[in-house]
Amino acid sequence: MNKASFVSVLLACAFTAACVSTKSGKFEVVERPQVMLVSSFHLANNNRDLINLPVENVLVSHRQKEIEKLVENLSRWRPTKIILEWPKSDQNGLDRRYQTYLDGKLELSAKEQDQIGFRLAKALGQTKIYAADWNGIFPGEQADYDFLTWSQDNGQGERMSRLVEEGQGRLDRQAEQMRQRSIVDWYFDLNQPEVREEDHRVYFELATFGNNDRNPGASWVGGWYGRNLRIFNNIREVVEPDDRVLILYGAGHSYLLDRFFRESALVEVVDPRPYIR
Repeated sequence: MNKASFVSVLLACAFTAACVSTKSGKFEVVERPQVMLVSSFHLANNNRDLINLPVENVLVSHRQKEIEKLVENLSRWRPTKIILEWPKSDQNGLDRRYQTYLDGKLELSAKEQDQIGFRLAKALGQTKIYAADWNGIFPGEQADYDFLTWSQDNGQGERMSRLVEEGQGRLDRQAEQMRQRSIVDWYFDLNQPEVREEDHRVYFELATFGNNDRNPGASWVGGWYGRNLRIFNNIREVVEPDDRVLILYGAGHSYLLDRFFRESALVEVVDPRPYIR
């Protein structure tokens, strides 16, 4: 193979598929599975985060119709598998709950896993949904990650409170805007790359709560990266070469998961926005 042909193969691989080198030294083009990462709100609004988006009741009639429209739109991509933010260790629990839904014996909760994930899988005739979440205990002592206590003990409590208040104020304003818009619009906006980037920036601020001797903020953010790497690995175990995998996950995870997919070059990342709306 001459130099020009070699470069052409590399460029083709970079833009269309993955490349593998065989024992003969020749390159073969291997099509990659497709992954569509759909950032999601926590529609049941469990208030477990430091700041939380107050989501209105999505079980009312007009919101249910909007969710049905969103599911219809996403189904046009024809994913072969659906992965949800559900503990991987409880795959059996997810299997039972989804089967109960297929049997017509489950009243769907407001959670996005039920409202979007279950409905979408059923509409596509799929008998299984896959769990990928990990939210275990980080290694070491809890104090190693307790940036809230560190901020209070080291004269940074006011700065932490201001950070939380500013973040909560932004989400409260977002919630007010959402009341005037459809759920399809909610998800279209949430999946803008710039929105994912903005949501991710707060972690760099959290990482500053500490010093060179002890930095629980940086440790916690490092644990957050580690959690998402474990989620990424759980997803990898599910994805097969010919798959079109739709992943419905909380928006806070989306920036990192998207970067992991792209940087690993293991999959082709599909923009969800043309299908959302």
